[in-house]
Amino acid sequence: MPDPDKAADLAEFIGLLGELRVWAGMPSYRTLARQAGPFMKPPRVVSPFTVVDAFKTGRRRLDLDLVVAIVRALGVDEDGVARWREACVKVHGLAKTGGPVGVFGQLPAELATFTGRDDELTRLIETATRRHGSGNARTVVISAIEGMAGVGKTQLAVRVAHELVRAGHFTDVQLHVNLRGFDPDVPAADPAAVLEAFLRQLGVPAQQIPVSREERAAMYRDRLRERGALILLDNAADEHQVRDLIPAGPTCLVLITSRRSLAGLDGVTPHLIGTFTDAESLDLLKRIAGRDRVTAEPDAATRIVEYCDRLPLALALTAARLRSRPAWSLAEHADRMQAGRLEAIRAGGRAIRPVFELSYRDLAGPLRRVFRLLGHHPGPDFTPAILAALADIPAHEAEVALEQLQDENLIRQNTPGRYELHDLLRAYAAELADADPEPDPTAPVARLATWAVATGYAAALAIGAPSLSGLPPEQAARPRRFAGYDEGLTWFENERQNLATIQNSAARAGLHRRVWQLASVQKEFCIVRNQFDDLLAAQQLAVVAARAAGDQAVEALMLSGLGSAYWRMDRLDEAEDSCLRALEIYRTVVDPSGEGSALIDYGTVQCQRGNHEHSVALFTQALGLLHGEDTHRARATALLNRGVLQQRLGRLTQAFADTHQALAIYRQLGYRRGEVLAIGNLAWFHLVGTDLDSAFDLYREQQHLALLLSDPFLQADALFGTGETHATAGHFDRARHAWQQALNLFEKIGHPRASVAQQRLDSTENEWPIPWTPTDWAAPQPTGRGEP
Repeated sequence: MPDPDKAADLAEFIGLLGELRVWAGMPSYRTLARQAGPFMKPPRVVSPFTVVDAFKTGRRRLDLDLVVAIVRALGVDEDGVARWREACVKVHGLAKTGGPVGVFGQLPAELATFTGRDDELTRLIETATRRHGSGNARTVVISAIEGMAGVGKTQLAVRVAHELVRAGHFTDVQLHVNLRGFDPDVPAADPAAVLEAFLRQLGVPAQQIPVSREERAAMYRDRLRERGALILLDNAADEHQVRDLIPAGPTCLVLITSRRSLAGLDGVTPHLIGTFTDAESLDLLKRIAGRDRVTAEPDAATRIVEYCDRLPLALALTAARLRSRPAWSLAEHADRMQAGRLEAIRAGGRAIRPVFELSYRDLAGPLRRVFRLLGHHPGPDFTPAILAALADIPAHEAEVALEQLQDENLIRQNTPGRYELHDLLRAYAAELADADPEPDPTAPVARLATWAVATGYAAALAIGAPSLSGLPPEQAARPRRFAGYDEGLTWFENERQNLATIQNSAARAGLHRRVWQLASVQKEFCIVRNQFDDLLAAQQLAVVAARAAGDQAVEALMLSGLGSAYWRMDRLDEAEDSCLRALEIYRTVVDPSGEGSALIDYGTVQCQRGNHEHSVALFTQALGLLHGEDTHRARATALLNRGVLQQRLGRLTQAFADTHQALAIYRQLGYRRGEVLAIGNLAWFHLVGTDLDSAFDLYREQQHLALLLSDPFLQADALFGTGETHATAGHFDRARHAWQQALNLFEKIGHPRASVAQQRLDSTENEWPIPWTPTDWAAPQPTGRGEP
């Protein structure tokens, strides 16, 4: 009898379950379903298909009750059943936590109408399995599927991938990406961005992903070392784009599709794919349009194959149109094609556009408009909400339209709820949009930008951003509501690239107000997630837009935001210049509150330059200018920052007073992140003052609130301070434990304070510095313009 305790992951457990069935004499699935039913809780009829699914190695989870019932039905005694139950629970736990093996299945769905390609399938599978199964293999297996547009490269690659996984190969990891190598309007996918996405799929936290492409590639290769991984790189532009996306180990397979030859890629095996044979073309027509219908008109079917030049995409779209027109005869449709509308199909590589035109004409009027409008969307993918904004239709109509377009293979869905256009289809939709514009050509982009601002504003409030002047926009297009912090943060993470491209499109369309509003709504997210490159790009566009609109007050606000981005990136000269320009404008238009807020940023720059007394004076000056209901959060920031500097300058009483005032304001506003920072600062001040009991209490409170915010940095900060307090109290084992926990979190988010925690752990007890000695790396830092 197989031992379930040997299962290291879910795939191995399912394999052992199959061995148990062999041990029991290979009862049929129907018999096994009949015998397992009475063992279910409550007893019920079990479908044979349900039992079959339990033995498929590609599954992500199993029904525990069903597994136990199957094991009992296979004749295992109760002690053995208990072992199988425990093993099942264990492998599910490993999968849930990204355990030692984990399965990451990211392959697109197979088409039910996939036709032919028997020789190509055999050749590709033999190449993969021959080298993958060889004990002498030393390098990764790379197969490049090459051919013209519309020839079916992607669907062939997807079928090969699924066949291999079903056969038990490369079951640990499957990753997929569309590299957009030939998109006329959207740049090809950046390998660094693809590596980021792959690493996140492999369980690496966003904060831990390195910045440089080379470091990401190294981490990616490390994560796939000795794992059976299948990487599908679709629509590659050239060798350079895919080189860093190829793992190093012989246990991996890379399938690449491209219109270009990738022969210059080391170790690649090229597979040139041509058009269909006559038999394959007719078979595809039969599968989609109806076997009886095609068989009844063989001559007309042959004519259609000829007019489509045996190009799989052209054939599929033509057959789909026939399917939607059951009253048409094949001969009538062949006559239509003969009239010259598909002449370009017979021209070879440029043949695909007329096929798109046929598919487009076959859509209902409202759906044609939806498809045209997708040509206005600048981002890499879209959702029903994005389409609803573009087309100014209800969300449920957008969902129906997307499903219909997906049924016609005009869009595809690789991620639940998110859709994308193939690069050529995107170009075709853009042509249609340009040829039939709305009365106002900027209207679709304006609707999309308005939706992005309104929804982004709601998400920003959910993650703790302050109320922003001029937001939300007037007549916002159906903004989404957010239940809380995590939901708002997730929305920003999902729409990050779309927001950047929408802001750029709004800038090109001269929608100045939307440009600066989009910068404002993204600011809190960029700060929370340390996306300072994104913040800088957004604020630079915003400054230009505000200046073009001639709105000095907004220009000053955007300059302050630009300065904030610069000082966070340690570009202090540029930060100081932006802050001073903002201050000059605020003083010109006589806006004391704006001037006070700009002084906070300027004070932070001076602090980073080491001018602590000057910084204190600037924060004090800011406080004298900040009055009114809408300045409370800025006042709290100024007080929090001044408190930090008071402690550094040895004025502990003033530091406590400022920080307590800031904490009271944050609590009144309900701004939890500011509250956590203030509590952490107070804990540090108590530690400096050797009031260890108070320090312990406050660090515990800080850690609790940081956990509620799911903020690993604030959690690590609290743990590090707890370690310092334990060390001061002489509790050295407890100090090491706290520092180790802090180190783990700092390393998880890639924060430089990880090295400080490591130094603490590496040092001896006699080397630990007295904690109340001022240390720049350990003391709280000024937070800037109200967004800690």
